[in-house]
Amino acid sequence: MKYIVASIDEIPPGGRKIVEVAGLSIGIFNLSGEFFALRNRCPHQGGPLCEGKLWGLLEATVPGEFTYTRRGEILTCAWHGWEFDIRTGQSWCDPRRLRARTYDVRVEPGSELVESAGDAGDDLATSGMARVKGPYVAETYPVSKEGQYVVVEIKG
Repeated sequence: MKYIVASIDEIPPGGRKIVEVAGLSIGIFNLSGEFFALRNRCPHQGGPLCEGKLWGLLEATVPGEFTYTRRGEILTCAWHGWEFDIRTGQSWCDPRRLRARTYDVRVEPGSELVESAGDAGDDLATSGMARVKGPYVAETYPVSKEGQYVVVEIKG
């Protein structure tokens, strides 16, 4: 199931937004225009993972020569400092065993989202479920197809 969680303007590069989707708290991160989603729950002890600090990696190929790479791509749990790769959910504390839950994220134009929402009603008609018109009519409003939106997919 796809969920629209933000317009791309709501999460600037280097930023994040924590949202509720299908009863789950999920952090959406913008890494230089690429969007990633992690469950807002640390697999270590259940802390609010996506509220932690963002860091990079300090790497050395030889003693005394350091480079700081992947700026803003490593998320540290606020409770115990465990580190996770935002791109993959991989733990840097216990990489073979622990990983944060990741979700598929896409940026889609508003026009595609409006069209796919219209197709959902067609699925009911072809699935054999009959619809019966009721006596009430809901008030309707125009729908805009402008902009691009961040969409998270939760697999059932």
